[in-house]
Amino acid sequence: MRNVLTGFILTLLLAACGFQLRGVATLPFESLYVDGSGNPALAAEIGRAIRSGTQTRLTEKADDAQAVLQMQGTAREKRILALSGAGRVREYELIYRVGFRLLDKKGRDLISTQPIELRRAMLYDDAQVLAKEQEEALLYRDMQNDMLGQLIRRLASAKLQPADVPQGDSGFLRPEGRERPYGATQR
Repeated sequence: MRNVLTGFILTLLLAACGFQLRGVATLPFESLYVDGSGNPALAAEIGRAIRSGTQTRLTEKADDAQAVLQMQGTAREKRILALSGAGRVREYELIYRVGFRLLDKKGRDLISTQPIELRRAMLYDDAQVLAKEQEEALLYRDMQNDMLGQLIRRLASAKLQPADVPQGDSGFLRPEGRERPYGATQR
């Protein structure tokens, strides 16, 4: 009985703090083209993540999409973090970088070129070389999954621009370049 009561109280506390499971992300565009010409395997992973985690439809051609996601390269790096007293490597830092850019139908930036960089530390032991190689591959795969989640969250924060408003023209500056006072109307 006590365990049931404790479980019920924990459930109420989680519900009260606003905790909820991550559901389907809402992207601000109905269709998307993923341009992964430099890395088709990554483009396929991104496509799977978008299909499974959003309502957005993927297109085969950039012309058919409301937005175009350009993947601008990936890089993996391995740095030495710590050495033993004998000069042997004890710890590595694994770095995974991906660059991306989001464009609308007219080629305007919705999200300018941005990097996503993830880092993990990995202990190393010369006696376990094969196991550490497998661990490294697993960590890189984990970083790629984290990158996909970050990418989808960043895509969800993009704002589509109305078709009739030119990019960069907020209407707040007068033609002479002077700002209008707050609340003033344009004549």
